[in-house]
Amino acid sequence: MTRIDSSPGVSLYPNPRAAPAQQPYEAGCARPLSQQGFAQAWAEISQWPGYEATALVELPALAHSLGLGSVYYKDEHRRFALKSFKALGGAYAVFRLIQQAVVDQYGVSAPSAQALLSGKYDDVVRRLTVTCATDGNHGRSVAWGAQMFGCQCVIYVHSQVSQSRADAIAAFGACVDRVAGNYDDSVRHAAQQAHKHGWHVVSDTTYEGYRDIPIDVMHGYGVMAREIIDAFGHEPPTHVIVQAGVGAFAASVCASFWLAWKAKRPRFVVVEPKAADCLFQSAMASRLVAVPGELETVMAGLACGEVSPVAWEILADGANDFARIDDDFALQGMRRLAQPAPGDVAVVSGETGAAGLGLLLAVQDQRDLRQALGLDQHSRVLLLGSEGDTDPAIYREVVGQSAEQVLAV
Repeated sequence: MTRIDSSPGVSLYPNPRAAPAQQPYEAGCARPLSQQGFAQAWAEISQWPGYEATALVELPALAHSLGLGSVYYKDEHRRFALKSFKALGGAYAVFRLIQQAVVDQYGVSAPSAQALLSGKYDDVVRRLTVTCATDGNHGRSVAWGAQMFGCQCVIYVHSQVSQSRADAIAAFGACVDRVAGNYDDSVRHAAQQAHKHGWHVVSDTTYEGYRDIPIDVMHGYGVMAREIIDAFGHEPPTHVIVQAGVGAFAASVCASFWLAWKAKRPRFVVVEPKAADCLFQSAMASRLVAVPGELETVMAGLACGEVSPVAWEILADGANDFARIDDDFALQGMRRLAQPAPGDVAVVSGETGAAGLGLLLAVQDQRDLRQALGLDQHSRVLLLGSEGDTDPAIYREVVGQSAEQVLAV
């Protein structure tokens, strides 16, 4: 077994199964995500009303303080109206599901979003109900997609989801129901209710007999990766740090970069909360491992105890390293982004969005961990700011200011 490098507040597991840089994405097995699937999602979502690429911000003062060559931050807090990259996944899967329902009903070719938004197929759309479990952001995306295209929506939140996040989902017209237990319990409950009522589950995690819709979700996430690829061109970063819950987002980014940059793809580092480290545990065991319990972490979007099997099909050999950090490092990351050193712009990031910077802060003074990750003054590190202030009350409590105040400075 490859060693685990540990320090107070952070653990690192270099992946002994990581594919060599020169290994093609398609080698060895049939990958669940494809170039065609990413291209279809891009062609659709890039035409939606209100679409624009989110900012890729360079933070030179932060890089200097961390002893790195450069740090880039993909800022998702202005993604559509949802303040999160999740807008790209759940809503796209809702669109695909409705699209297929129209094809099945009328025998026509797949309608565009414009055709669905025109009301032409409302007789089909209004009969559909979509549902899912969520930590907050995915449910908001599904609810937004349902509202945009005109179907019904029921969202289940577990006991640790803040009321502010539940209210934000309801604001898009969804019926929001709170259930006992953790995220994985709510996933099972949503599946049971869907079976009972004839609803359609739009989840970002796969389970036995359920793969196609989560794969649509993951292809939707690829739009964000496509924007990054276009911004960097032929000179990708040396490292990308990606936070993970069930792993769907991380796997989508990993596959996108692998397909686009091939042997030049960045070193891929997955980071999780210590209290919800199902990918870390699965990597150590070389098999899927479920983490039980309440999974209490401030990184609400990562409070997941079971890895999505489809995501694992990519990350098992696509990730170079798996890391886990204490919550406090994510909170430090939020504050560092909101209160930057001279020369850097202020960035609004929620707890989950700051996880990547949290890892950099955790290893900043740990020489062995930095060496294990290959971080030095020449490293060009990409962080994925997956969410903004998706819970404004928590954001203000952590940072001491509202997002509006932070950006007004």
